[in-house]
Amino acid sequence: MNSVQIRSAERALSIGTWMIVAGAMLYSILTVTPLAARHTPDEWDWTAPILPLVVDAAVVIVVRLDAVLARLGGHGGRWPIVLRWMTGCMTLALNVADSALRRDLVGVAVHAVAPLLLIVTAESGLAYRRAITAAVTALEAQQRTEREARERAAVERREAAERHAREEREHAAMLAREQREHEAALAREQTDREERARREDAERAEARERAEWEARERREREREQLERDRERLEREAAQHREAEQRQREEAARRERATLLASGPVNEKLPEDRARAVVHAAFGEGLPVRAAADLCGWSVGWVSSRYQELRDASVPVEAGV
Repeated sequence: MNSVQIRSAERALSIGTWMIVAGAMLYSILTVTPLAARHTPDEWDWTAPILPLVVDAAVVIVVRLDAVLARLGGHGGRWPIVLRWMTGCMTLALNVADSALRRDLVGVAVHAVAPLLLIVTAESGLAYRRAITAAVTALEAQQRTEREARERAAVERREAAERHAREEREHAAMLAREQREHEAALAREQTDREERARREDAERAEARERAEWEARERREREREQLERDRERLEREAAQHREAEQRQREEAARRERATLLASGPVNEKLPEDRARAVVHAAFGEGLPVRAAADLCGWSVGWVSSRYQELRDASVPVEAGV
């Protein structure tokens, strides 16, 4: 018998036991409740089902704990036996009491079937579970012994294979060591030749890099010198332009001062002369009336010239 068959038998025993317990509990409740109700005051008739429920609950506890203890291979001592037989006898007495009081022997026999079946099932179920536990323990011990034997055999085979492999590795290592020593000698010679060639290449590369670096440094110094010369020429040109600008502005200021120095006139100046005076007055920020007094022309004409000068200055300022 293997573990699957044992588990199947244990499951069948558990299902059958609980079916018998459930049927006996239901039958006991239906049988004992009327008896308890007849021997209970009328206002407490509703408590009649409690008694069979309490007794049957004790039966459930006994069956369940016995199953657990049997599965674990344990023993609860004397009190579980007392509880098991006490609950069984109580269930039997409660179920046959009504028929016994009425001296109905057939009723006593009929109502004794379920309690007796429950008592015998509890006892035999406990014995079955202990037997199953013992069988499972023996099967596990046998399987453990076989597994240990297989493991020992596997270890011995593995050790033998490892010894053989180790011997082969040692032989191969000796051959490989000799081959490596020969190859190492050849490699050292090749390495020496390559090292000499690398040193020569490195010296040539270093010489090239030094020459390239000196050339780059020389080009960089020339470029920096050209940049400094260009900046110096730009500064000199800017200074020259600023000097010319200051000279032009100074000449324009002197010219405006000359034009405005004559003061107001009584007669109209020629138009070219009047335009020059108006331009000078605009540049100095004089009002239109003052410019009209200086050139002798009307305020409207001078105001038109001012507007032209303003319009001409707007694009310049926008471009700036």
